[in-house]
Amino acid sequence: MSGKDRFVLPTRSTLRARAPLRVSFAGGGTDVPPFPEREGGAVLSATISRYAYSTLRPRADGLVTVQSLDFGESVDFAVGSPVEFDGRLDLPKAAIRHLLEFPHAFAATGFDLFLHTNAPPGSGLGSSSAVMVSVIALVGAHLGVDLTPHEIAELAVRLEREDLAIPGGLQDQYAAAFGGFNFIEFGADDVVVYPLRIREATVHELEHNMLLAFTGKTRVSDHIIEDQVSRYEHGQADATAGLRAQKEIAHAMKQALLRGDVPAFGSLLGQAWAQKRKMSERISTPLIDEAVEVALRNGALGAKVTGAGGGGHMIFVCEFERKHVVAEKLLELGMTVSESTFTQQGVTTWRVETA
Repeated sequence: MSGKDRFVLPTRSTLRARAPLRVSFAGGGTDVPPFPEREGGAVLSATISRYAYSTLRPRADGLVTVQSLDFGESVDFAVGSPVEFDGRLDLPKAAIRHLLEFPHAFAATGFDLFLHTNAPPGSGLGSSSAVMVSVIALVGAHLGVDLTPHEIAELAVRLEREDLAIPGGLQDQYAAAFGGFNFIEFGADDVVVYPLRIREATVHELEHNMLLAFTGKTRVSDHIIEDQVSRYEHGQADATAGLRAQKEIAHAMKQALLRGDVPAFGSLLGQAWAQKRKMSERISTPLIDEAVEVALRNGALGAKVTGAGGGGHMIFVCEFERKHVVAEKLLELGMTVSESTFTQQGVTTWRVETA
């Protein structure tokens, strides 16, 4: 075939994004208003190699479609038309509506958006906020809106907590946007993210000694956060003491990580759980209590739930030689047990050309 006889198949540009999920080691709850405004919050967390994925394909008919594999739902609406918030994929709809109205954004002719996450909503791994961060970064890139990780997280917080009035904390959005090990401080008017330079050997040792276990139950409708906030606002002594202790333990765990002292880190994880349980009677369950007791009896140094509580995932830091025994005991309780690696990369977007 001569050069002039050759042809190129038409391609269309597809954008993809992923935002990492996180495990929260200590300080969870101190990022939930009104505690940050009144006393200042502090959270220690790290992102793991599980992600909220999103894919965007442009279309020319002015229609936006959103499909979620996790919820088994899809919605569509025309560019420029009002967006209805009816409980069906409201998070991505809120992000899309805001970015379509963003100053200096490219004009949109419509697109298909496909969402998938490595963990279900209510898993305790910050999956819902990771979805929001992923969508903001992806749609922003499509529309030519250049946002920093801090701006992405800040927008995600505003859309979730203010526009949609979804109760919750502020840590998950920043973890997903920045990635890595972070010590995050929450004040009345700002959020400061301190990326931690943890030695590679310490990261490997923590991965080597840590288990992640799913209780089999999510906590989507347990109203744990509302109960915690109510107890704090009414001056309930245990809830207030638990929150303040969480913040102190987050500082201590940060220092243990920086020193490379994984055994001390594991012990402090157990202390963080003991204080977290004080914040609401709904945070623990008989299964969670039994899992912690069994794990500690068989070689775990510390254990706690990774989110608000009531279900979701738990993390266990173990003596490595006993880690397999702890895993076996958790499996006997009907939990799903896995190992995880940490990721230093926050939300990321990339482009592929498809025929």
